[in-house]
Amino acid sequence: MATTTDGTTAAPPPAQADPYALRAEDARPAPETFGGRVRHLGPGLVLSAAVVGSGELITTTSLGAKAGFALLWLVIVSTAVKVWVQMELARWTILNGRPALDGFRDVGPRIGRLSWINWLWIGMDFAKMFQRGGIIGGTAAACSILLPIHGAALSTSSLTIWAIIVTGAAILILQTGKYPVVERVEVIGITLKTIITFGLALALPFTAFGYGPEQFADGLSFQIPAGTVGIALAMFGITGVGADEMTTYTYWCLEKGYARWTGPDDGTEERAQRAEGWLKVMRLDVAVSWVICTICTLSFFVIGASVLHPQGLVPEGNGMITTLSHIYTDTLGPWAEYLFLAGAIAVLFSVTVASSASVPRLWTNTLGLLGVINWKDMRVRTRTIRILTCCLPPVWMCIFLWVQSPVLMVQIGGIGGGIFLLAVVVAVWRLRYTGVPPRFRANPWLTAALVMSSAAILFLGVYGVLDTLELTPGS
Repeated sequence: MATTTDGTTAAPPPAQADPYALRAEDARPAPETFGGRVRHLGPGLVLSAAVVGSGELITTTSLGAKAGFALLWLVIVSTAVKVWVQMELARWTILNGRPALDGFRDVGPRIGRLSWINWLWIGMDFAKMFQRGGIIGGTAAACSILLPIHGAALSTSSLTIWAIIVTGAAILILQTGKYPVVERVEVIGITLKTIITFGLALALPFTAFGYGPEQFADGLSFQIPAGTVGIALAMFGITGVGADEMTTYTYWCLEKGYARWTGPDDGTEERAQRAEGWLKVMRLDVAVSWVICTICTLSFFVIGASVLHPQGLVPEGNGMITTLSHIYTDTLGPWAEYLFLAGAIAVLFSVTVASSASVPRLWTNTLGLLGVINWKDMRVRTRTIRILTCCLPPVWMCIFLWVQSPVLMVQIGGIGGGIFLLAVVVAVWRLRYTGVPPRFRANPWLTAALVMSSAAILFLGVYGVLDTLELTPGS
């Protein structure tokens, strides 16, 4: 107890509430107005900042550069169909107060302490390390071109030094490990990305690289041109809300407070109404995130198809940044290279920050499920997250310095995410009928949307795998 200046004893400050624990005293009614719900948005904006980065700037732009407008339909489908699975998984989390990886363990069969889906996530995350390394590499390449070290842009020494600086900066930003810090950084990032990217896409018709209705009609013909299956599969796995982002979203919903404010399930009508209110906030949060992701993804694709494809330019290797810079220099003039580099650094670095914040949480939860740590102990959980925040980004950086091909690395992560997405669909349907009361799944429109979303994901996922096997020599 602290003593005040007048000699009285002051009460200690209240302990920080554990966002992963449901207590009756933390429950609060959800806002009933649209404005009130808007003020409680956040997890979807963090997710958008993580999504609109490597997939859009690198993979989606590369797809547009390689296929032209022909795969526009796949971009639209990729961003639209996953939202409903994300929403379903988040609903289960808010009603149960448990993150996704915890729920996946309930979907048998189990192998040891974990479900097959948990083990698949672990395998997928190792593939994703290549993607995250590619993002760090892309950021370092942009920094190296903008401010070369030792006088040579993209030299090994310049890339190495900048990769170390980028990784260190991300770790320093996240040292507190608190959700509000992540939210503030990522909201600024996604706002800048959306304005810059959408503005450039709208300006293209006034340049030599304009587009018209005929290009869009061709892009909605539901065709996959020869030679684009691999990058199309990677794009489907990585653009829009991927399986790992869906999983991560449940942790951000918990840390924002949606489940804690709903409170434990005591069987009362009051709790059910609170749950319905906070689920409405979550659905608005998902909708805003989807709109932002769709706008940015379509903008990147249109830019690649309009500017790079006619010139036969496809981003590859460490020269990816230089190739992508043609988007700006060929439309606005040589001076715009600096604008592009600044934008690329902002886009890719915000993704690095988001990954450095989210992945340690998922690995900490996995260590808890394996019995290595006590996940429910907030001090142990927080300490483990901080340790992993310092340890994992340098690993991703080292993978980049070893491979040094950001486009390939991002595609490897995208394919891994596409495969894991199929497992998440299975898990969502299982959890829907074991952890969501009938009252909260009675809406026929949401059910129909989930059915169509699941069917589209399964069809495109299986089609992509089979088509890839047919193109493999000797298969």
